[in-house]
Amino acid sequence: QVQLVESGGGLVQAGGSLSLSCAASGRTFSSYAMGWFRQAPGKEREFVATISWIGGNTYYTDSVKGRFTISRDNAKNTVYLQMNSLKPEDTAVYYCAARTEIGTAIRARDYRYWGQGTQVTVSS
Repeated sequence: QVQLVESGGGLVQAGGSLSLSCAASGRTFSSYAMGWFRQAPGKEREFVATISWIGGNTYYTDSVKGRFTISRDNAKNTVYLQMNSLKPEDTAVYYCAARTEIGTAIRARDYRYWGQGTQVTVSS
């Protein structure tokens, strides 16, 4: 069993930055690929970024490329999402997810464990 706890959300003005963290329990964290997803009110959950088990491979949805960076520290069982140049359309609840595979994935159904989410609000 893996438990994921996100933190770092909040309110920021457009153009600002936020850094999200996701702390994972479990000794096999380093064997899991990780992902970040988000869900805005009235919309479906969408993929944001993913990182492979040792961080060698990353992939982003087009709307965040060049602005967001996903990274991980396996020694700390933590994955991060650095968000720069934030836009009002980035407003959503952001979820951390873990899949029991080493490779990246962009579909929510490929992830087995989910955090409770953290709210990110970007004002214009």
